[in-house]
Amino acid sequence: MKYHAVLFDLDGTLLNTLQDVADAVNKGLASLGFPQHSIETYKTLIGEGRDVLVRRALPEDQCDDATALKLLNLVNAEYQIHWADTTRPYPGIPELLDNLTKKGIKIAVLSNKADDLTNLCVTKLLSRWHFSLIAGSRPSVPNKPDPTAALQIAMQMDISLGEFLYLGDSDIDMKTANNAGMFAVGALWGFRSEKELLTAGAKAVIKYPWELLKYL
Repeated sequence: MKYHAVLFDLDGTLLNTLQDVADAVNKGLASLGFPQHSIETYKTLIGEGRDVLVRRALPEDQCDDATALKLLNLVNAEYQIHWADTTRPYPGIPELLDNLTKKGIKIAVLSNKADDLTNLCVTKLLSRWHFSLIAGSRPSVPNKPDPTAALQIAMQMDISLGEFLYLGDSDIDMKTANNAGMFAVGALWGFRSEKELLTAGAKAVIKYPWELLKYL
């Protein structure tokens, strides 16, 4: 199969957002008098959108709707200010995007991060490259691993599903790729383990961004 497009996850794949996300949630937790979490713990909490993240971060016996909403509002306010304090592209990502551009491979982004923040992250930190579409979490579309958004992106780009590589770092991404009929590639530099990616349906896993090129 000759692939003509790459659909990227954002957090843990293109951008290392972990510290800024963790700091925002930990500050919210501290404000409410709850225990904070380590960076390593946040690797297992991130991936299904911020509504899910705040519930996972709260103590199990304090995870009611009202408390979750309070934490969510605190996190949103903090992250809106400090989202780019440490967030940067992973090593090798700029070179990968340069090579994809030279090869004429179309690229797009699909994230469970809020749509406005997804677009902000890409336009501010990845502005050197043209992404055909940038899509984050929106009320009108189910979050990943539901394939709806991925299917819409393929349709809008007028590229068949079988011609897409999907690169992501989590089980959610691998399930999304398979649900959409795209070739699932797991990024080992992200937040989850090789075992988790393979169990979730990764067709290939790569340790470095440039390794993606061998599949094109």
